[in-house]
Formats: sequence, structure tokens, C-alpha cells
Amino acid sequence: MKKQIKKWAIAGTMAVCLMMFAGVASAHVTVQPPSVPANSYQVFAVRVPSEEKGFNTVKVQVKVADGAVISRVEPKPGWTSELEKDANGVVTGITWTAAEGGGLSETEFTEFRMSGKVNEDATRLVWKAYQTYSDNKVVEWVGADGSDKPASVTTVTAAVAEGDGHGHDAGAAADASDSKDSDSALPLTLSIIAVVLGLAAVVLAARKNKK
Repeated sequence: MKKQIKKWAIAGTMAVCLMMFAGVASAHVTVQPPSVPANSYQVFAVRVPSEEKGFNTVKVQVKVADGAVISRVEPKPGWTSELEKDANGVVTGITWTAAEGGGLSETEFTEFRMSGKVNEDATRLVWKAYQTYSDNKVVEWVGADGSDKPASVTTVTAAVAEGDGHGHDAGAAADASDSKDSDSALPLTLSIIAVVLGLAAVVLAARKNKK
């Protein structure tokens, strides 16, 4: 019985740790979807959670990844967008700025959407982002994989057959939405698992004490 209780307790602890890790990971600025085919048109969603206690996220800047060409952004109420371009007119970055007194509080998140094309020879898209809070603190999401503040990385898969990979913005938007739904469901699923395992450990411990 003692061994069983110990196993349940360990399992519950591991589930809670996994849930906490998922929460931390979801607090990163990321670009969705996480995987796209080469030589395809996509709608990318820049997902921004705000977590600075007492201050709002008031500006988000994203550098366009090498291997992607961004052509337009979706208007967002309460925010203005500005495209940064090089000498040839190619978009190299996008900055979204909140209206005066607006922004994201520590319990909020939002998504900024942009559309464009993935190059035929692209293999990996690295999106560097800069998140500015109302106290002028800037969080730089530019690190390597596994770092505290990693840049978001989109994996590029093989191009699909002609006629299947040119759904343009409509198909890409569906992919981004599916990714959003699956990502948002993960923390809830892990939370439920953690609660069930924790309750099981408590019940077993109570039965042992009665004996």
C-alpha cells in the first residue's frame, strides 16, 4: 500500500510540474502556426501574452523571419501597425502600438495577424520579437531554443503538390485557428490530469489512515 501511495504521489507531482511548464511555455511570444509547407501562402498569428504585474503591454515589434515575405497585416481595434521596409520596399518588421491608455494587462493576451508567403527554399523561420511594457521595460524574445526568452521558430516542411499549396489566406487562417485551439486546450488538459491524480493520491492516503 505504501508503495502504491508513493507512486500516485510521484505521478501527481509530475503532472503538476508538467502543467506548470506548459503555463510557462504559453507565456512566451510565439508565431503560429508552428509548422508550414515551403512555397505556400500563410496567415501568421503573433500570439502575445502579457505578464508584467501592474503594467500593460503597449507595443510589440516582430522582425520578419528570413525565408518569409510578409505583404499585409490585419487591422486590430485599439492598436496601430507600422511596417518597416528596406531600400527595396521589402517588409523587414512590423510594430503594433496600443492606443493611449490601452494595451494588455497582466491577465490578458492577444494575437496580431499578418499574411505572406513562405519561400520555396526556406527550412526554418526564426521570428525575433520585442515586447514593450508601460514602464518602458522591453522584453526581447530573441534567444535560442531552450533559453528563458527564445525567439519563436516555425518549422518549414516540404512543399505540397501544385494546386494543394495555394489556398492563400483562407486555408492558412484555418491552420492558424486550429493551432490556436489545440495550444489553448493543452494547459486545461494537463490541469485536469493533475487534479485527478492528486485526488487519487489523497483518497489512497485516507484509506491507509483508516486502516
